[in-house]
Amino acid sequence: MVRKLWQYCNVLRDDGLSYPDYVEQLTYLLFLKMADEQAGGGVPEDHSWRSLVRLDSLEMHAHYGRILAALGEHGGMLGLIFRNAKNKIRDPAKLRLLIVDLIGQTEWTGLSDDLKGDAYEGLLEKNARDTKSGAGQYFTPRPLIEAIVQCVNPQLGEVVCDPACGTAGFLLAAHDHLRKSNPKMTAAQKKALATKSIRGVELVEEVARLATMNLLLHGVGGNADDELPIACEDSLKAPPARQVDVVLTNPPFGVKGSVTYAQGNSTRPEDSLTIVRPDFWVQSANKQLNFMQHIVALLKPAGRAAVVVPDNVLFESGAAASVRRRLVETCRVHTVLRLPPGLFYAAGVKSNVIFFDKPKKTTAVSSQRLWVYDLRSDKRFSLRTKPLQSEDLQEFVALYSDPTREDGERHRSFDAADVLSNPDCRLDLTWSDPATRSRAPGLARLDELSRLVADDLQRALALIAKPPGT
Repeated sequence: MVRKLWQYCNVLRDDGLSYPDYVEQLTYLLFLKMADEQAGGGVPEDHSWRSLVRLDSLEMHAHYGRILAALGEHGGMLGLIFRNAKNKIRDPAKLRLLIVDLIGQTEWTGLSDDLKGDAYEGLLEKNARDTKSGAGQYFTPRPLIEAIVQCVNPQLGEVVCDPACGTAGFLLAAHDHLRKSNPKMTAAQKKALATKSIRGVELVEEVARLATMNLLLHGVGGNADDELPIACEDSLKAPPARQVDVVLTNPPFGVKGSVTYAQGNSTRPEDSLTIVRPDFWVQSANKQLNFMQHIVALLKPAGRAAVVVPDNVLFESGAAASVRRRLVETCRVHTVLRLPPGLFYAAGVKSNVIFFDKPKKTTAVSSQRLWVYDLRSDKRFSLRTKPLQSEDLQEFVALYSDPTREDGERHRSFDAADVLSNPDCRLDLTWSDPATRSRAPGLARLDELSRLVADDLQRALALIAKPPGT
């Protein structure tokens, strides 16, 4: 099905449609078609799928534009999917081809959630591979997401949130985990899982609609305002209205934002780029640090989180050191997974996953241990030639839930009190075993550049070696 959907993209590219544009137009049409199959699904009759398919090409093209504009004025799920929607297919014949020959030939609601959902996710992954579109920044590798969800282990009845959800990869994995872990759910539990348990926030409108459709195709979400799985807004703009049990997220990796989040009253009230967050520990324009502070505020007492962060969050001084110290002092930071480069579409990014719990009451830091698992040393991955596999994370997942966590070649535990004794409270903890000793930063960078050059050469040789016409 992914292949069939993607073949039409090649036809529409002749009309100037980019990959993201194509996936977006598919989103609108899939929603209309499925709403029609469900006896309207809240879409007014004069803006429905049936009002569209009975027209000829020119009339269809004009009416499609009117439908998008009208549905974007609605609230609820319609507004979330169609707000500011525009028809970007200029050729009426190609629009008719897409509607009649592709979308219209399938009974979408008759397909299983797994089949149609996985087909849509396949499109999103193909879109992410198109580095020119910039969509890769919203995509976290599926094996990493699944390993993180296994470790955090959401439970039925808990609310799982991703405050920077992208196309909803973490939320879908959490939903899938909950569904498979509870095969004998009652009808009420199934409804609660579909409408109450999964929540995401995404700043970019186009991405929020893709996330919403991704979840809908997997059976997540409802029409009522309190059943919408995604909110399109700035997570950091205000303290959370309600707290959640679990946070799973990969926030934006950009260091500096255009907005500064202050703890108290702004020193320049007229400055609209300063937002007051009294619940934050430090004032900063660093998005990564602000997301860490927001996640702590978002968690209920006894809540737990797993957050993907770049290396600088673990070792930078100044505001970063203050955030780390407060995090270790107020929460139980128990695990750091050090990831190798080559996992993300942003080349050369080195990242980590920080796992922590928010305690019901303050506990003695001296009794806490911080476990570090190093998947980075002597490990190299690339998105095309050697992508991360589930097997690469099996040992980490197995050891994560082991209460003993004895030291090994790739893992060590540290006293939280020793971490706090460091002036910068650094979390980039290493040890001196030859197998895992980190190289000097300059040499590590040379290694990384050499690997990237080698990957490019391999791809070039593979293209040269291909027989003509393939």
